[in-house]
Amino acid sequence: MATSTEFGPAVYGEFWVSLASLLRSYTAVHGLNRNRQATVELGKERIVVRHGERWLDLRRAGAIVTWRREDGQSGSLEFTESGRLRSGSGEEEMDMAAEAWARELMQ
Repeated sequence: MATSTEFGPAVYGEFWVSLASLLRSYTAVHGLNRNRQATVELGKERIVVRHGERWLDLRRAGAIVTWRREDGQSGSLEFTESGRLRSGSGEEEMDMAAEAWARELMQ
């Protein structure tokens, strides 16, 4: 099995784009019933999702993803070789993390 450093930065870039796509999809779904939209800005090392006064700021350095919210919450995650997100409390699928963030933003 490859380690994070052997796995290659290009793969983490692909995971990053996938995460932005999931955030776009889930914010759209959560906004359908209320006719609301969020903006998702994708950069090489930053994703910003905004809905009204709420926002999520994600930054990437290799496999490491740090996040901040408008209310001061923050954390750090790591992409695994299988495309999941790992934190101190375990791993979860990327789509589950994106859905949870989108739900919170679109409330």
